[in-house]
Amino acid sequence: MSESTKKPQGSLARIGLALAIAASVSACATGTNPRDPLEGYNRAMFKFNDTVDQVALKPVATAYKTVTPSFVQTGVGNFFGNLADVWSAVNNLLQGKGEAGLQDVVRVSMNSTFGILGLIDIASQAGIPKHNEDFGQTLGWYGVQSGPYVMLPLLGPSTVRDTVALPLDIAGDPWRYKDPVNVRNIGTVTRVVDKRAALLDATNLMEAAALDRYEFIRDGFLQARESKVFDGDTDRRDRKVPKNDTSDYEPEYEAKPQAANDAPAATAAAEVAPADLVTSGSNTVASEARPQE
Repeated sequence: MSESTKKPQGSLARIGLALAIAASVSACATGTNPRDPLEGYNRAMFKFNDTVDQVALKPVATAYKTVTPSFVQTGVGNFFGNLADVWSAVNNLLQGKGEAGLQDVVRVSMNSTFGILGLIDIASQAGIPKHNEDFGQTLGWYGVQSGPYVMLPLLGPSTVRDTVALPLDIAGDPWRYKDPVNVRNIGTVTRVVDKRAALLDATNLMEAAALDRYEFIRDGFLQARESKVFDGDTDRRDRKVPKNDTSDYEPEYEAKPQAANDAPAATAAAEVAPADLVTSGSNTVASEARPQE
C-alpha cells in the first residue's frame, strides 16, 4: 500500500472515531427539546462556528465575490457541482432510484466532456435535473431515524445519523483523491469560499431578520433535511411504500395544507447557515442539505 493511500485511510479512521464519540454522547444527553437535547453544547458550538465565519470566512468570501469575475465563480461552482454529481449518482442508485441515478451519470458524462471538465453545466441546459444526495439521506430512505440535532465544529448543522454517515460522504468526494496535495488543498479552499460567496446576500438578510438565528437555522435545517430524505413527500415516512424509483409514484392521499406558521422561512435557513460551509464533504447545509432539484 502506498504512502498516499495510507494517509487518507488514517485520516478517515480518526474522523470516524471522533464522530462515533460525538454520536454516543448525543445519544445519552437530555434536554427540554427532544429534537435538540444537546442545545447547550450546540449553541456554544454555533457561536464558535459563527465567530470563525465572521472573522475569517465571510471577509474572504466578500473579497472573492468582489474581485472575481462572475463567469469564473460560475465555473468554479459548476466544476465542484459536477464532482458532487458522482456521489449523488451512487446514493440514488443505492436508494433504488434508478432514473435519478442514471440522470446523474449522464450529467457527469456530459459535463465532464462537452462541458470542459464540468466548468459549463451543459446537462442542466439540456434539461437533465440535478440531484443532491448523500449517504445520510440513503440511511434515512431505508428507515434509519435522524436522531438528535448536532452542531459540528466548523462543519455546522447535522444529526446523529448524518454525523455517522459523514466519513463515508467525505470518502465519496472525488476531489479528496486529487493529486498533488497542494492542488487539492487549493481547490478545497476555493470550493468553500465560492460556496460562502454565493450565499452572502442570503446570510446578510437572515442575520438581520432572525431574532434567534440558532433556532432559525436549526428548525430550517431539520425541516429541509427531512424533506430531502423523502424527496419532498414527508408523509411517506408514515406509509409503507416500495423503496424504488419514485418518478411515477402518485400519493393516494391529499396533501396536508401547510399552516401559516409552518416555517417555510425556516427552511430557507438551511440555505444560509454560515459555518456549515467550512467543509469539502457533502454534509453542508448550504450546498447539500437544502432542497435543490
